[in-house]
Amino acid sequence: MDHLPVKETLRIALVGDYNQDVIAHRAIPLAIDDAAAVQNITADYDWLATTDITSAEDLVGYDAIWVVPASPYKNPEGAFIAIRYARENSIPFLGTCGGFQHAMIEYARNVLGWEDAAHAETDTEGRMVISALQCSLVEETGVIELRPNTLIGKAYGRDSIEEGYHCRFGISPEFADALSSSDFRVTGWDEEGEIRAVELTSHPFFVATLFQHERGALAGRPVPLVHAMLRAASN
Repeated sequence: MDHLPVKETLRIALVGDYNQDVIAHRAIPLAIDDAAAVQNITADYDWLATTDITSAEDLVGYDAIWVVPASPYKNPEGAFIAIRYARENSIPFLGTCGGFQHAMIEYARNVLGWEDAAHAETDTEGRMVISALQCSLVEETGVIELRPNTLIGKAYGRDSIEEGYHCRFGISPEFADALSSSDFRVTGWDEEGEIRAVELTSHPFFVATLFQHERGALAGRPVPLVHAMLRAASN
Protein backbone atom coordinates (compact mmCIF):
# COMPACT_ATOMS: atom_id res chain seq x y z
CA MET A 1 0.00 0.00 0.00
CA ASP A 2 1.32 3.45 -0.90
CA HIS A 3 1.86 5.78 2.02
CA LEU A 4 0.30 9.22 1.94
CA PRO A 5 2.87 11.99 1.49
CA VAL A 6 3.97 13.90 4.57
CA LYS A 7 2.24 17.27 4.80
CA GLU A 8 5.00 19.87 4.56
CA THR A 9 3.05 22.96 5.65
CA LEU A 10 1.00 22.84 8.83
CA ARG A 11 -1.48 25.25 10.39
CA ILE A 12 -1.47 25.22 14.18
CA ALA A 13 -4.19 26.87 16.29
CA LEU A 14 -2.87 28.25 19.58
CA VAL A 15 -5.99 28.67 21.69
CA GLY A 16 -5.61 31.09 24.58
CA ASP A 17 -5.48 34.77 25.42
CA TYR A 18 -2.01 35.88 24.34
CA ASN A 19 0.00 37.82 26.90
CA GLN A 20 3.66 38.68 26.35
CA ASP A 21 4.20 38.58 30.12
CA VAL A 22 3.31 34.86 30.28
CA ILE A 23 6.52 32.83 30.11
CA ALA A 24 4.88 29.92 28.29
CA HIS A 25 3.46 32.24 25.62
CA ARG A 26 6.97 33.47 24.81
CA ALA A 27 8.26 29.90 24.70
CA ILE A 28 5.59 28.34 22.46
CA PRO A 29 6.62 29.96 19.13
CA LEU A 30 10.25 28.98 19.78
CA ALA A 31 9.23 25.39 20.50
CA ILE A 32 7.18 25.15 17.31
CA ASP A 33 9.83 26.82 15.13
CA ASP A 34 12.54 24.50 16.47
CA ALA A 35 10.49 21.34 15.93
CA ALA A 36 9.48 22.43 12.42
CA ALA A 37 13.08 23.19 11.46
CA VAL A 38 14.29 19.79 12.68
CA GLN A 39 11.50 18.03 10.77
CA ASN A 40 12.08 20.17 7.67
CA ILE A 41 8.48 21.36 7.50
CA THR A 42 6.73 24.72 7.75
CA ALA A 43 4.49 25.23 10.77
CA ASP A 44 2.39 28.39 10.70
CA TYR A 45 0.53 29.21 13.90
CA ASP A 46 -2.33 31.51 14.75
CA TRP A 47 -3.10 32.77 18.25
CA LEU A 48 -6.85 32.39 18.67
CA ALA A 49 -8.23 34.37 21.60
CA THR A 50 -10.86 32.40 23.46
CA THR A 51 -13.27 35.29 22.90
CA ASP A 52 -12.90 34.81 19.12
CA ILE A 53 -14.01 31.16 19.18
CA THR A 54 -17.78 30.88 19.06
CA SER A 55 -18.27 27.64 17.09
CA ALA A 56 -16.36 24.68 15.67
CA GLU A 57 -16.25 26.52 12.33
CA ASP A 58 -13.55 28.75 13.82
CA LEU A 59 -11.22 25.70 14.02
CA VAL A 60 -11.77 24.24 10.54
CA GLY A 61 -8.59 23.98 8.49
CA TYR A 62 -6.11 23.62 11.34
CA ASP A 63 -3.84 20.58 11.38
CA ALA A 64 -3.29 20.68 15.15
CA ILE A 65 -4.77 22.49 18.14
CA TRP A 66 -2.85 23.52 21.24
CA VAL A 67 -4.81 24.94 24.20
CA VAL A 68 -2.12 26.93 25.95
CA PRO A 69 -1.48 28.06 29.55
CA ALA A 70 -2.71 31.20 31.33
CA SER A 71 -6.20 30.50 32.60
CA PRO A 72 -8.75 31.55 33.71
CA TYR A 73 -9.49 32.18 30.05
CA LYS A 74 -11.55 35.22 29.11
CA ASN A 75 -14.07 32.88 27.45
CA PRO A 76 -13.73 29.31 28.79
CA GLU A 77 -16.39 28.15 26.34
CA GLY A 78 -14.04 29.01 23.48
CA ALA A 79 -11.45 26.65 24.93
CA PHE A 80 -14.06 23.92 25.41
CA ILE A 81 -15.19 24.27 21.78
CA ALA A 82 -11.60 23.87 20.56
CA ILE A 83 -10.95 20.85 22.77
CA ARG A 84 -14.16 19.11 21.74
CA TYR A 85 -13.48 19.81 18.05
CA ALA A 86 -10.00 18.26 18.31
CA ARG A 87 -11.27 15.28 20.28
CA GLU A 88 -14.21 14.47 18.01
CA ASN A 89 -12.38 15.04 14.71
CA SER A 90 -9.08 13.26 15.44
CA ILE A 91 -7.12 16.53 15.21
CA PRO A 92 -3.74 16.30 16.98
CA PHE A 93 -4.17 18.07 20.31
CA LEU A 94 -1.88 19.37 23.02
CA GLY A 95 -3.08 20.93 26.26
CA THR A 96 -0.75 22.40 28.86
CA CYS A 97 -1.58 23.73 32.32
CA GLY A 98 -4.93 25.48 31.72
CA GLY A 99 -5.34 23.38 28.58
CA PHE A 100 -4.90 20.22 30.66
CA GLN A 101 -7.49 21.38 33.18
CA HIS A 102 -10.08 22.34 30.56
CA ALA A 103 -9.55 19.11 28.61
CA MET A 104 -10.49 17.22 31.78
CA ILE A 105 -13.67 19.28 32.24
CA GLU A 106 -14.67 18.95 28.58
CA TYR A 107 -14.29 15.17 28.77
CA ALA A 108 -16.22 14.98 32.04
CA ARG A 109 -19.11 16.98 30.60
CA ASN A 110 -19.36 15.61 27.09
CA VAL A 111 -18.15 12.01 27.45
CA LEU A 112 -18.80 10.98 31.05
CA GLY A 113 -22.04 12.96 31.33
CA TRP A 114 -20.96 15.12 34.29
CA GLU A 115 -22.97 18.11 33.11
CA ASP A 116 -22.05 20.01 36.28
CA ALA A 117 -18.30 19.39 35.95
CA ALA A 118 -16.58 22.47 37.35
CA HIS A 119 -13.25 24.21 38.05
CA ALA A 120 -12.61 25.28 41.63
CA GLU A 121 -10.66 28.35 40.50
CA THR A 122 -13.71 29.94 38.90
CA ASP A 123 -16.81 27.94 39.90
CA THR A 124 -18.63 27.77 43.24
CA GLU A 125 -21.14 25.05 42.32
CA GLY A 126 -20.97 21.67 40.58
CA ARG A 127 -18.70 18.64 40.75
CA MET A 128 -15.12 19.86 40.98
CA VAL A 129 -13.14 18.03 38.33
CA ILE A 130 -10.30 20.49 38.96
CA SER A 131 -9.50 21.37 42.57
CA ALA A 132 -6.78 23.23 44.43
CA LEU A 133 -3.50 21.36 44.72
CA GLN A 134 -2.29 20.45 48.19
CA CYS A 135 0.75 22.63 47.59
CA SER A 136 1.12 25.31 44.93
CA LEU A 137 3.35 24.43 41.98
CA VAL A 138 3.88 28.03 40.89
CA GLU A 139 7.42 28.26 39.51
CA GLU A 140 8.25 24.80 40.86
CA THR A 141 10.16 22.06 39.04
CA GLY A 142 9.51 18.40 39.69
CA VAL A 143 10.17 14.85 38.57
CA ILE A 144 7.45 13.13 36.54
CA GLU A 145 7.33 9.38 36.02
CA LEU A 146 6.00 8.39 32.58
CA ARG A 147 4.07 5.29 31.60
CA PRO A 148 6.11 3.43 28.95
CA ASN A 149 4.81 2.71 25.44
CA THR A 150 2.54 5.76 25.47
CA LEU A 151 2.56 8.87 23.29
CA ILE A 152 4.35 10.89 25.97
CA GLY A 153 6.69 8.05 26.89
CA LYS A 154 7.72 7.58 23.27
CA ALA A 155 8.09 11.34 22.75
CA TYR A 156 10.57 11.69 25.62
CA GLY A 157 12.20 8.29 25.12
CA ARG A 158 12.60 7.71 28.83
CA ASP A 159 10.52 6.90 31.89
CA SER A 160 11.42 9.84 34.12
CA ILE A 161 11.60 13.54 33.27
CA GLU A 162 11.91 16.85 35.08
CA GLU A 163 9.69 19.76 34.08
CA GLY A 164 8.41 23.06 35.47
CA TYR A 165 4.96 24.22 36.55
CA HIS A 166 2.99 27.42 37.02
CA CYS A 167 -0.14 26.02 38.58
CA ARG A 168 -2.31 25.87 41.69
CA PHE A 169 -5.01 23.47 40.44
CA GLY A 170 -5.07 19.82 39.35
CA ILE A 171 -7.36 16.81 38.99
CA SER A 172 -9.61 16.18 41.99
CA PRO A 173 -9.48 12.75 43.68
CA GLU A 174 -13.12 12.12 42.74
CA PHE A 175 -12.41 12.66 39.06
CA ALA A 176 -9.17 10.67 39.23
CA ASP A 177 -11.29 7.67 40.27
CA ALA A 178 -13.63 8.23 37.32
CA LEU A 179 -10.70 8.31 34.90
CA SER A 180 -9.57 4.83 35.96
CA SER A 181 -12.35 3.23 33.89
CA SER A 182 -12.25 5.63 30.92
CA ASP A 183 -10.22 5.92 27.72
CA PHE A 184 -8.49 9.01 29.15
CA ARG A 185 -5.40 7.23 30.38
CA VAL A 186 -3.13 8.62 33.08
CA THR A 187 0.38 8.56 31.61
CA GLY A 188 2.42 10.73 34.00
CA TRP A 189 2.63 11.10 37.79
CA ASP A 190 4.71 13.13 40.20
CA GLU A 191 6.74 11.46 42.94
CA GLU A 192 3.71 11.49 45.27
CA GLY A 193 1.57 9.71 42.67
CA GLU A 194 -0.47 12.79 41.69
CA ILE A 195 -1.67 12.93 38.08
CA ARG A 196 0.45 15.16 35.86
CA ALA A 197 -0.18 13.88 32.30
CA VAL A 198 -3.01 12.15 30.45
CA GLU A 199 -3.73 11.00 26.93
CA LEU A 200 -6.79 9.80 25.07
CA THR A 201 -6.27 6.22 23.91
CA SER A 202 -9.11 6.42 21.36
CA HIS A 203 -7.45 9.33 19.52
CA PRO A 204 -4.36 9.45 17.25
CA PHE A 205 -2.68 12.19 19.32
CA PHE A 206 -4.39 13.83 22.29
CA VAL A 207 -1.99 14.64 25.13
CA ALA A 208 -2.40 17.02 28.07
CA THR A 209 0.06 17.90 30.84
CA LEU A 210 -0.22 20.00 33.97
CA PHE A 211 3.47 20.91 33.60
CA GLN A 212 4.65 23.46 31.04
CA HIS A 213 7.12 21.47 28.94
CA GLU A 214 7.24 24.23 26.31
CA ARG A 215 9.38 26.37 28.62
CA GLY A 216 12.41 24.27 27.66
CA ALA A 217 12.52 26.15 24.36
CA LEU A 218 13.55 29.33 26.20
CA ALA A 219 16.70 27.50 27.29
CA GLY A 220 17.33 26.24 23.76
CA ARG A 221 16.17 22.70 24.48
CA PRO A 222 13.98 20.70 22.09
CA VAL A 223 10.43 20.15 23.34
CA PRO A 224 9.58 16.47 22.76
CA LEU A 225 5.79 16.78 22.84
CA VAL A 226 5.82 19.59 20.28
CA HIS A 227 7.97 17.45 17.99
CA ALA A 228 5.47 14.61 18.47
CA MET A 229 2.47 16.85 17.80
CA LEU A 230 3.97 18.12 14.53
CA ARG A 231 4.82 14.59 13.43
CA ALA A 232 1.24 13.52 14.12
CA ALA A 233 -0.12 16.52 12.23
CA SER A 234 2.13 16.07 9.20
CA ASN A 235 1.38 12.35 8.90
